Amino acid sequence: MFIAVLGFVLANLRERLLDMFVFVFVPGAGDEFDGRYGDWQNDWANDPVGAIVTNGQIGWALLAVAVVVIGVIVGFWLSWRMHTFRITQEAVEVRSGILFRSHRSARLDRVQGVNINRPVFARLFGAAKLDVSVAGESGNVQLSYLGSALADGLRADILRLASGARAEKSRTAGPAASGAALPGVAVPGVELPSAPATDAAGAPLPVSTAGAAGGPPPASAQLSAVVGRRVDEFLAPELDPNLAAPESVVHLSVARVVGSTLLGGTTISIIVFVAIIVAGVAAGQEWVILSFIPAVIGLVGYLWSRITKSLRYSIAGTPDGVRIGHGLLSTANQTIPPGRVHAVEATQWILWRPFGWWAVRVNLAGQSLSASSEAVQRTIVLPVGRVDDVRRVLALLLPDAEAAIEPVLGAGLTGRGAAGGFSTTPRRAAWLRPFSWKRIGFATIGSVAIFRRGALTRSLAVMPLARVQSVALGRGPVGRMLRLASVRVHTLAGPVTVELPVADADEAATVFERLAGDAVVWAGADESHHWGAAREHLAAGEPVEPGEPVEPGAPVGSGAPTAEVVS
Repeated sequence: MFIAVLGFVLANLRERLLDMFVFVFVPGAGDEFDGRYGDWQNDWANDPVGAIVTNGQIGWALLAVAVVVIGVIVGFWLSWRMHTFRITQEAVEVRSGILFRSHRSARLDRVQGVNINRPVFARLFGAAKLDVSVAGESGNVQLSYLGSALADGLRADILRLASGARAEKSRTAGPAASGAALPGVAVPGVELPSAPATDAAGAPLPVSTAGAAGGPPPASAQLSAVVGRRVDEFLAPELDPNLAAPESVVHLSVARVVGSTLLGGTTISIIVFVAIIVAGVAAGQEWVILSFIPAVIGLVGYLWSRITKSLRYSIAGTPDGVRIGHGLLSTANQTIPPGRVHAVEATQWILWRPFGWWAVRVNLAGQSLSASSEAVQRTIVLPVGRVDDVRRVLALLLPDAEAAIEPVLGAGLTGRGAAGGFSTTPRRAAWLRPFSWKRIGFATIGSVAIFRRGALTRSLAVMPLARVQSVALGRGPVGRMLRLASVRVHTLAGPVTVELPVADADEAATVFERLAGDAVVWAGADESHHWGAAREHLAAGEPVEPGEPVEPGAPVGSGAPTAEVVS
């Protein structure tokens, strides 16, 4: 806000500042300068800054500015003091507001992910914004801003509680036996360690700075320590080496990020606008400059934002889900717990085809296309990568279905017809899909349904059957004449659309019934939201019940769930 006010003042003073420089460096222009000064005095009503200077109100103006600045600082301080939160064994609760109070509560069993964003200005002060994603429109709970180290620790606490591990331990051993307690809650017989000393931003201080024997260190040493920590935070990877794998499973080069962005649809739009501007100027229609230049500037800014957000990309598995980090100046990382992915889609734009590049997007609860650009960015789990990168990302997002997807992945990405066991589309479907009818196909393997479609933009959508919300069978007037139908699987709102756009009417009806029945079976057997409890069973050598999630590669007993579907 202050920068905007300063820009307004400078915009009012720009002509005067230029004239002053002319008066200094061109002495012969003094008479013209004096004449323009008289015009300023006569035109003071149209220039608030000029009115203040002309009427000698500079002192009062500075006093008003000081009052506004102090008022804003006090307002933000009160807002910070009234912003409180707590974590219970059931929910994360946040209270905020000065005049209008709000109380938001996110149930732990509905947590879809925990995200940490570090805008560039917040990083300068060692701060971060924590965003707890929950199911529901605009239902996320935000804490802005916390110390960077505290935000990381708080995320670990939330994910541990949401996993069901603590609840499972409480049921079996009780809180006193386990020694587990929420922050700030005393447990009889358990001595809690003292919290380490922190600076104003929440970062832990060195032992010497925290009050070691011999008195506090000099101010210069404290400043040097703070600056050193800030530099380390700027250079540190978004994935914590203590929690995630030592290295990202996918590495993106700068050349690939820049090249894929420039070969996207936005670049084509920029070329079209520039061509219109050039043609308009050549035809003497200069008005096109004012009409299209802002659009070009906006598109260029969007390209730059896409490039910077894709740099320093990393993705790896952690005990509490898939951790994804990205960003050059303003950084962000998100953790997607197991079972929170509702649909995955690998897409390939036609200009990417010669390079073999693919992008991977997901549907997550609380992250829709109608949300902010920051939320939309979270749905992109792989900005650009090759087929091997897509395979690794799918293995992280859907570990239980990795063995099922692997044999058909190649046919799903680039194949046609019945390759890989996909269904085929009759030739008469070319009337509705003239370019892509040979690629359209469907397959169900294990716990996932796979949909293949697209010509200009190839698409392979993978849908966990346990996440199916509903299934729709549609037949338009043209489709009825051609004996064709479409099947669409409804999932959460997001960038991924799961559908079989055209198929034989009889086969579409069979697919509809099959998906409806399989969705009931797999939804009833799904226990992925208690991933921490299953991990504790395995660590203790206890058997895992059928349908209970396990770590990838762990042995699971037979006994497939059964269900009767009644229509």
